[in-house]
Amino acid sequence: MMKRPKIICHMLTSINGKISGDYMSSKYAIVGGKAYETTNDSYLSQAWLCGRVTMEKNFTHFHKPKLKEIETPYPRTDYVAQANAQMYIVSADPAGKVGWIENNVQYENRPEAHVIEILTDKASDEYVAYLRERQISYIFAGQELIDCTLASEKLLNLFGIKTLMVSGGGYINWSFLQEGLIDEVSIVMTPVTDGRTDTNTIFERADNLPEIAPVGFKLKSVDIIEEDTLWLRYSVNNKD
Repeated sequence: MMKRPKIICHMLTSINGKISGDYMSSKYAIVGGKAYETTNDSYLSQAWLCGRVTMEKNFTHFHKPKLKEIETPYPRTDYVAQANAQMYIVSADPAGKVGWIENNVQYENRPEAHVIEILTDKASDEYVAYLRERQISYIFAGQELIDCTLASEKLLNLFGIKTLMVSGGGYINWSFLQEGLIDEVSIVMTPVTDGRTDTNTIFERADNLPEIAPVGFKLKSVDIIEEDTLWLRYSVNNKD
């Protein structure tokens, strides 16, 4: 019996594995950017998930939540504001910092997505009230670090998410990978690099996570997309 969604780590990268940087606005990344969306659509997922920094950079533009004093805190239990949405966008936000203004996101040509926040016990009661006021769904998973396994199980059981796209940044990608939750890695590789050393790669271990043995992959397929862009698909070779 399924306990969690099928999870695909789906990323757009430069030829040297970078997932952000100046190359993304170059002419060499145009085809890859379009292919990233069409390949994403092919998985027929019900949600995509990103870490806090990615959400703030791309969706809230670093808007800070204005928290109010509260007299009676909400119970620290999961909250489903919208069940059976056509699409969800899931924010991995342990301490509760993302300043959502609305509870839905419109991105590219994807269906409008209802926001779900993954919180830990570090999130304040004031932030929980902030989400409630905006009818934003949230789940609790972990004390200080997100328990990706628990979060995944709740996404299936509470929201019916059967296929989840994990789409960066590198820290949240690695968190799911090191818990053995990634079923497939899907990479749209653009034929470009900008040589920057201060941008992130597809998988990065945060300092507060334990070191583990290197994770290997088995190549499933390689597709050549127009103008030298590749679509690489891997299964995880050594989950154990």
